[in-house]
Amino acid sequence: MSEFGLVSARDLHSWRVFQLVEATFAAASGEEFTRTFLRHPGAVGIVAVDGDEAILVRQFRAALGRDLLEIPAGTLDKGADETPAACAARELAEETGATAGSIIHLTTYAVAPGISDEVLHLYLATDLRFGDRRADGIEEEAMTVERLPLASVPAAIADGHLEDAKTMLGLLLARSHLSSSLPSSPSLPSASGPGLTRPGLTRPGLTRPDPA
Repeated sequence: MSEFGLVSARDLHSWRVFQLVEATFAAASGEEFTRTFLRHPGAVGIVAVDGDEAILVRQFRAALGRDLLEIPAGTLDKGADETPAACAARELAEETGATAGSIIHLTTYAVAPGISDEVLHLYLATDLRFGDRRADGIEEEAMTVERLPLASVPAAIADGHLEDAKTMLGLLLARSHLSSSLPSSPSLPSASGPGLTRPGLTRPGLTRPDPA
């Protein structure tokens, strides 16, 4: 429970599934203040594991102007009838061509609560069967599918081989979940990348749709 209450909110701009919102809040003292943030429908990320390797995708990220190595992921943009788990299965097939015999929920977390109300649902997908990719859009058509040994994850994070937050969190959680069957960690070639900076705003609260 927060001591701050929402007084009013209005959309400054709307895209297909996102809205830029300006909202006014009141403190317990009655003092009011205004904040601007992005309203987001939420997203999923899938740690797909085949044997002792994670299936990753390398894709272009327009905000950074370069490619990143990530777990498969996507936005909950198909409407209220698609659950996060169903979205995870769809995105896995679109980006990697894989279907999973088992998909379990690892966690749900706030992605960037200073600027957005987005929450991301992380799943672990195992018992994979591979078919044709069903790419959705020009960026997915250009992405490549790669493998990373789960035992190499700590080194890949430490040396900058992995930069994406959901990917690092998802892989670490998957390693923990599957830890009894993992070999010791080998090293990876050194890699580096530029730092990431983001503007800071504030959002009103966090809602967590049922990840099932």
